[in-house]
Amino acid sequence: MVTIHEVREVDDELVEAFARLIPQLSSSTPPPDADLLRAIVASEASTLLIARDDDGTILGSMTLAMFRIPTGLRAWIEDVVVDDAARGKRVGTALNERALEIAQAAGARTVELTSRPSREAANRLYLRMGFVIRETNVYRYAF
Repeated sequence: MVTIHEVREVDDELVEAFARLIPQLSSSTPPPDADLLRAIVASEASTLLIARDDDGTILGSMTLAMFRIPTGLRAWIEDVVVDDAARGKRVGTALNERALEIAQAAGARTVELTSRPSREAANRLYLRMGFVIRETNVYRYAF
């Protein structure tokens, strides 16, 4: 069984879990240290969620970012990662379902996310959950 928890405190276990998980998500970004994780947890704009199995092992994580703009409350799911060893255990589904519950309760009308086409299993999950591919351009400006 998988349970989803909103991170309220940063400890060594969490830092170690991110050191294991983030390289599975991105080879170009180093895992966050304790200070960065504390800043994420303290931010009013982000909710850090983790998935645990029955023995308490952290199996995955995601960040739900929510912020107000003139057209309403925006909600974005970011940095979803499930440990390779936990694939097929509905960890991604559970994380996304909890994020959607939080966003809806906060008053968001929609939740956005992006996913690389190469992440085929993740894309199938999002479609199965009711996310719809939008016709839009995504731009990035790098510093």
